[in-house]
Amino acid sequence: MNHNGKLEQTKKFGEDLKRCIDCGNCTLWCPIYEEEPVESSVARGKHKMIRALLAGEGAYTEEFANLLSKCTLCMACTEHCPFQSQVQSTIIASRADKVKATGIGLSSKFIYRWLIPKRRLFGNVVKMASWLQWIFLPKTDASIRHLPLFLSGLGKGRQIPSIAPKFLRQLVPVHNTPPAGVKTKMKVGYFIGCATDFIFPHVGERTIQFLTKHGVEVVVPKAQGCCGAPVWLGVGDFDTGRKVADANVEAFAGVDYVIADCATCTSALKEYVKYLADTSERKRSYAEFEHKIKDVPEFLVDVLNLPESAYQPSAEARGKKVTWHDPCHAVRYLGVKDQPRKIIRSMPNVEFAEMVGADRCCGMAGGFSIHYYDLAKKIGDKKAARVKETGANVVATACPGCMIQLTDAMKRNNLPQRVRHIMELLQ
Repeated sequence: MNHNGKLEQTKKFGEDLKRCIDCGNCTLWCPIYEEEPVESSVARGKHKMIRALLAGEGAYTEEFANLLSKCTLCMACTEHCPFQSQVQSTIIASRADKVKATGIGLSSKFIYRWLIPKRRLFGNVVKMASWLQWIFLPKTDASIRHLPLFLSGLGKGRQIPSIAPKFLRQLVPVHNTPPAGVKTKMKVGYFIGCATDFIFPHVGERTIQFLTKHGVEVVVPKAQGCCGAPVWLGVGDFDTGRKVADANVEAFAGVDYVIADCATCTSALKEYVKYLADTSERKRSYAEFEHKIKDVPEFLVDVLNLPESAYQPSAEARGKKVTWHDPCHAVRYLGVKDQPRKIIRSMPNVEFAEMVGADRCCGMAGGFSIHYYDLAKKIGDKKAARVKETGANVVATACPGCMIQLTDAMKRNNLPQRVRHIMELLQ
């Protein structure tokens, strides 16, 4: 069945398809092509598939959908493309057109349309899962659990952090003010994200504590939800994505900035206007929202402009050698690269060790690592080898998704390096 007449989203990014001249430079940088050197793995091959669909020579088959989803959206191809073809945009748009043309399965509909957008229901389901993890998931090291083989759909044998006994939104108030004697400089909204809320609430607590300590009033709106990346970016359900986006934009009205400590969330929030603005009103409100959003390292360095003396190391960082992993969404989508390095280098009694290929994708990429876990492991193993080369005690990053993938890679390769969010390194 041909769906050429309905490719509304893909056509919006037609110029990116035209910029691609099939030179093959992307084959040198794609983490998937490195493991599976076939044409359909790389940007050039995916562009050929999408062009064929636009020309009426293809259809949304199951094979097409699988090949389209086999992409981490790391943007390494775009970064090194001689003509700057935004490959990730055409892939995301094509995913949306595929959903419009064929719909999504029943299980996906429940997860992405009925569960993730409804925060209270989502939290209750996660809470139930936390009860079951004590029965079905063996504990391997501290708070790390091992997925049994029968959970192969989630990545058989994967090491994952335990679900937190209390979620971040249960641990912190809506309004968090600077301590007595500290002048309030500005008021920001804190976007907590799903992983920080449910798995790493201590990261969120540390973020709020550090910001208030340095004169920032932090508001944590209860009405906020998922950033929507799994819904509209990963699956292509733009209609549900707009509902999520509208709720978040409304939740953060009246603040100077919106801060996130997850690079994926930060990027997704900033791209509402690019992909989801289907009306003039949404375009206006999403654009205003976009200008408020900052990733945590970016906010500390570029907005607060804190002196080096502000970056005092925590007990976990003091006396340690630290290396840095660049989340793809931070370094290529947001342009946040120098800021976290400046923070770490400013810490007294902490040695920074630059990693070779620090900006290479770790293989997480949300749903990608679930559906293609064997492939994600191979990509993660290469990252683990690079971490090992540094001789660092700690590998730091600013994306909870990367933290999960890196932890899995470290454990699987029997490496001692601890994975920490950059905010865990600060007092």
